[in-house]
Formats: sequence, C-alpha cells, structure tokens
Amino acid sequence: MYSWMKFLVMGLAFVLASCGGGGSSSGGSSNLAYTISLRAAKNQLPINISGRPAGIGAYASYTTTLYVEAREGKDAILGGEDIFGCAITQGLDTGSLYYLDGDPEHEKDGVPLAYRSITLDANSGGASFHFHSNNQAGTARVTCSITNPRDSKVSTASVDIVVGATTGKPASVLGVAQAPGYLGTKNNTNLVRNNVGIQAFIMDDANQPIQNSAAANLQVSILPLGSAADGARLLSGSQSGTVLQVRTIGGVGLVSLSSGLSVGPIILQYVTDRFDNDVTNGIQDPVTSLHAVDVVAGVAVADLAYNDSTTISVPNGKAYIRGLTAAGGVPPYTWSFTGTLPNGLSLDPSGILVGTVKDQPGNYQIQLTVTDANGDRVSTNVTITVVGALVEPIVFNITGCTGDVNTPCVLPGVSLGSSYAYAFSASGGDSVAGYTWTFTGLPAWLTSANAGSSGLITSTAATPAGTYLFFVTVKSGAASVTRQVSITVTP
Repeated sequence: MYSWMKFLVMGLAFVLASCGGGGSSSGGSSNLAYTISLRAAKNQLPINISGRPAGIGAYASYTTTLYVEAREGKDAILGGEDIFGCAITQGLDTGSLYYLDGDPEHEKDGVPLAYRSITLDANSGGASFHFHSNNQAGTARVTCSITNPRDSKVSTASVDIVVGATTGKPASVLGVAQAPGYLGTKNNTNLVRNNVGIQAFIMDDANQPIQNSAAANLQVSILPLGSAADGARLLSGSQSGTVLQVRTIGGVGLVSLSSGLSVGPIILQYVTDRFDNDVTNGIQDPVTSLHAVDVVAGVAVADLAYNDSTTISVPNGKAYIRGLTAAGGVPPYTWSFTGTLPNGLSLDPSGILVGTVKDQPGNYQIQLTVTDANGDRVSTNVTITVVGALVEPIVFNITGCTGDVNTPCVLPGVSLGSSYAYAFSASGGDSVAGYTWTFTGLPAWLTSANAGSSGLITSTAATPAGTYLFFVTVKSGAASVTRQVSITVTP
C-alpha cells in the first residue's frame, strides 16, 4: 500500500510540473505579482521627412525595435496569445507601430500596416515590435501592459522615443489664402467676398513649425504695387493697415485681407526674423517670401487671357518687381515660363516678376503661360528688354596686380636701348561705353598711343637704366580705376 501511494504522489508531481506549476516557470499558479519591462533598441530617431517606409536592418534609419518582457516573480510568464497590449500613449500624433513579422494579417499587398496600438503574443515571456518615425519632431511615449489572470491586476511599462529635434530658428515663411484664393473688389455687386483669411506658415531648419513666441514674430505687408493695392488693408484684432505684426501659434500666423476698388494682384510680403524669432525689436536676419492674391470684379465667364504687356522693360543693375495680370477664367492664376530670363530676374508662380538684373542690355524672348484654377492655360510670347549698360567692377588684367594703388604692378622689363611695347587691358566696367586710358608720370622714353582710346605704350629705345614708376587710369562709363605700375630698364 505504501509503495502504491508513493507512486501516485510522484505521478501527480509530474503532471503539475508539465502544466507549469513547477520547474523554472511559475505558470500563473503562484501568488507572485506580474512585473513588466519595455526597452527600445534606439531611443532617438531622425525625422522622416522623406516618407521612407518602415523596415529592419542597418538601412532602416527611421525604425527602432522595442522589446517587452513580463515575469511572475523571477520566472518568465507562460506563452500565449494576445498577452501584451502596446500603444502610443502620448507625445507625437505622428509615428506608428508595426509588427514587421511577415504575417499576412499585418500587411496589405505586401506592405506592412501601420498601427497606433497593437496586441502581441508572448513567447518565452516576451515579444518584440517596432516604432517608425514620421515627419514630426518630438517625443513619443510607447506603453505596454499585461493583465495577471489570477487577480486581474494590470502592470504597465513605458519607454520614450525622441524623434529629431526642432532648431527654433525660422528658415522659411509661406503664405496661403483661404479658398477660393481670391477676393472681389470692394462694394462689388457680384456677391464675391471682399475679405479673405490669410495664413502664413513659419517653419524651422528641420521643416517643423516654429515654436511659439511671446512677441510678434511675423510681419505681413501690402506692397504699394499696382492699382489693386490702393485701399486694400490687412486686419488682425485691433490692428488695421498695410503693415501688421502678429504672433504665430504652432507656426501659423493669421490675418485677413480686405480689397480696395480696383482689380488686379495684391502683392503681400511675409517677413520673419531668423535671429530671434521676433519682429518687434528690429529685423536683423530677415526670412521673406512674396504672395500675390488676385482681386476680381466677379467670377468671370470669359475665356482665360493674358492681360499684360508683351514688351516689358527692366533696368539693369536695379531692383525690379512687377505683378503680371490675366483676365477671365477662374482665379487664382499660376504662372510659368519657357526660355531664358535675364540673369538676376525670376518669375514666382503667383505671377511676380522680381529681381535685380545683371546682364547684357538687349531683348530676351520668353513664353509666359498662365493657368487658372480649372487647369485652362494660355501662352503668350513676351519680350523682356534690359535697359542700361551692365556695370561691373573694373579689374586690371596684370598678373599679381593687387587692389592697392600704392603697391606697384610690375610690368615686363626691358634692356637699355631696346624697343618696348605693352598693351594694357581690363575687364568689367560699362558694357556699352568701352575703355578710356590715361597715364600720369609716364617716363620720357615712353609714349601712349591713339589719344587715350588704347592702353598701348611704346618706345624705340629705353634709356637710361633704372626702375620707373607711373600711374595708369582706365575709365569705363562712370566707373574708373587707377593703378601704379613699374618698369625696370636693365643695363
């Protein structure tokens, strides 16, 4: 009898051990509490502004692996399905969790699906999953939880993952008008709104919204260009005028624009200060952009047409700005061109021709294309005439010649009694006027040719020996430069 009972007890012990009640795993049958831990392989990720997909490996720079583990006392919990629940619980509203386990239920057409919360099976007391960054900088908190089946108590663990970093320095400013993107003239009878909301977005170097500023950090101005600017004004709370300063919230500044009596483009200028994100104390490092908002008398039913001159004159070397105009179609209009603009001149998509031309005078042929909101387009050949000479700094073409008038520029030497000839040349100056040369203190044995129109000096016999200094002045239009030169006559 004793032997039979001993055999029964050993058999029960074996059954309990095989069910997890003994050995190295507590199996949920002990009275010990659950503990949970969570860690990330990488706690900092770059901003994923390029939209790269989630992945695993050395080239998956925007993805990190997270490891969750639970124990009952010192032993790993038993495996099972739907043991862990994990989610992004605070911080970024972008970024996603991924399984990346190859399970077809977690993919669509072979592309892994993104989740904000997931459920994980337990294997050897733990599981792994993945966090993938998006285009927003900040800190995401991922939290995992497990429920003890014995007492239904929930244990949690969290880990923070930092995505990129904001710089706090404005790098760009961009303005947009509320739909439909244009406004009607003041007192128009066609029921076209004569006031629209304008929003400007200030972003930093990482293309993140600029941080909130205690002072106004955005300046919006109506440029006094074209008849549509007459009578137009900006509004923001108690402010009203052609120049307003406002504070952005989440990188977005808001004003409204009211029209005057005339049709055409109102050109807005947006300015922020990269130096300190504050425009109220003087703008030290401006970041700017331009934006054209069209004013119409009504929603036109006429065909789209180019409504500006086909010959545009632009001064050489001077700042220039012009808002191009179109008629008909459905505003807002988008502008583009084919051909080559003069150096320094550019065309904004909103129809602003702007820049400082530095190019040869003459005619430049381009084709302007205006496209309306319906996608209709009209192309027109336009001649841009650069007026006035191109004036650049004059430079002497003498090797080793510096800009210091007191440091002689050394010319080739000559032997005593030998003939000599040297032709001065220069670059820059007035592209139309050419060059005029004059010499001061020229040695008696040298003469200049062609009454100043040439930089040539000659001699039939250099004498006597020694080093001779004199001054050369070249004039081109209103610009002139003087240099000291030396010639050595050797015995």
